Amino acid sequence: MAIRPNAEQFGEYTQSSLDGEVVMLNLLKFTRPDGESVGSGRDAYDRYGDAVVKMVEAQGGRLVWGGSARHVFIGDVDTNDWDAVVLVSYPSRKAFLDMISAPAYREIHSHREDGLADTVVIACAPFPGFRTGEE
Repeated sequence: MAIRPNAEQFGEYTQSSLDGEVVMLNLLKFTRPDGESVGSGRDAYDRYGDAVVKMVEAQGGRLVWGGSARHVFIGDVDTNDWDAVVLVSYPSRKAFLDMISAPAYREIHSHREDGLADTVVIACAPFPGFRTGEE
């Protein structure tokens, strides 16, 4: 179970060809007190979230969507038991890297680590020419 990128993942992201908007798909599994279905992990992550949203916005990004993960419709239920999903848009790969490199981000990151038992974060880029209903 990983909470931080390993050196190879970080290097690949920093050197990637992602250009333009990057949307980070965050799959979150919160820590819990023994035997409880809800608990302190969500509280710790909320402290992180409250602070990081301001940092995202300062980089020109935005919180696109966040909510609870309720049902695995397609896929392995045992390996996809996530508590929450969050989509965060950044104007560029560099904007994200600048944010996570800032001293203020490092100060709040402990709340993220305290709150998460596991996570998957996937950097996504739009398909060229992909149309949404917003256009």
